[in-house]
This record gives sequence, structure tokens and C-alpha cells, in this order.
Amino acid sequence: MNYWIGNESVYGLERAVKASGNPMRTKIDTSDPTDKDFRRAEKLGGTRGGEGHDNFLKGILVQLDVCAPIYWWKEAQRYHWFDFISSQSTMHCLLKFDVSTQCVDETDPVILERMQTLVKEYLALPDDPTDLELAKAKKEKWRVLVASLPSGFCLAATMTTNYQQLKTMYRQRRNHKLKEWHVFCDWCESLPHFMELTQGKDETL
Repeated sequence: MNYWIGNESVYGLERAVKASGNPMRTKIDTSDPTDKDFRRAEKLGGTRGGEGHDNFLKGILVQLDVCAPIYWWKEAQRYHWFDFISSQSTMHCLLKFDVSTQCVDETDPVILERMQTLVKEYLALPDDPTDLELAKAKKEKWRVLVASLPSGFCLAATMTTNYQQLKTMYRQRRNHKLKEWHVFCDWCESLPHFMELTQGKDETL
């Protein structure tokens, strides 16, 4: 299975660009943004993270779907404003997945074969809640199955984030050794006005 990102929706871009000028206003301006507003937003958005000048980027909200291997999710979850709306569940669906096609191509075939064996062994045990020994054996077999799931196993989730968080992720991961991060950063570049609003030269304001 290929790692993919898609089904994105971007909200609040023009309102956030306009709001970038609020610190210099005595009255909130909700008119359509002008070229001047965009130039100011590009200057502010391109500053170093943590300075506060780019806070307006939090107002540009993004929803998206990501299908990624477990080893990628472990790294992505460190970002505080990259939040799960809902995700696929191994607890509910592991036995419904075809593990051999749900993993990245680089997953060792020996591991995939072992996982298929574990699934068959688990399914071979009958359901009989009155047989406590059998119920215990099935629970133990399930734990082995879940614990053996390879980190190349891909799960999909619907996420929510914003341009300020994506700016941080992009700058930290653009040259990462995992190719999945390269795909992610390429996707960031495809978002409307993302590069102009987040990747300008650092300036002292």
C-alpha cells in the first residue's frame, strides 16, 4: 500500500490574511484582503517560528486524510496541533485487513508471512464464552497478533491542523530520511498560498 495524503479542505485563509494586520488597527477590518494584506502576511508568516509574528497562520485551518505506516505516525504525533478527528482501528478491523497489501512495500516478506499465520491461528480458535481456558487462549493469541503487527502497517486517519503547525512540520521534515515526509512536504507545497505565507526570509520587524 502506498502512503498518501488527500481530501484536504482549507478554511479561513483570506480572513487570517486580513487579521494579520490587526495589531496596527483600531478597528477590526473584515473586508476582502488586498495585495497589501498579502504582502504583509507573507512577511510575517516567513519569520522564525516562536517569535509570534506568524500567529495569524493558526487561523488557516486544514482538514485532510492521511494513510501512513505506523513508523511515520509515531513521528507525526509529536506535533501538538496535528490532531486526530478519527482514525482506522486495529482493534476493530485488524482481522478484516489484508496485511500483505496494507503494509509498505519494504516490509520483510517473512514478517508478512508470519502475520498471515498468526491470523489463521487466531481465526481457527472457536468462540465459546463458556470455555474459560479457550477464551484465555484466544485472548493471548490476540495479544500476540497485535504485538507482532509490523511498523510498516498503514493506517488512515482524518486529521485537522493549521498553517502555523504545517510551517513547523515542513521546516523540520523537508530533508528527513523518511520518504513519507518528502511526500508530506510536497503536499504542503500544493496548498493554496502555503509557500508564500510560510517560507519567506526571516526578517526583523
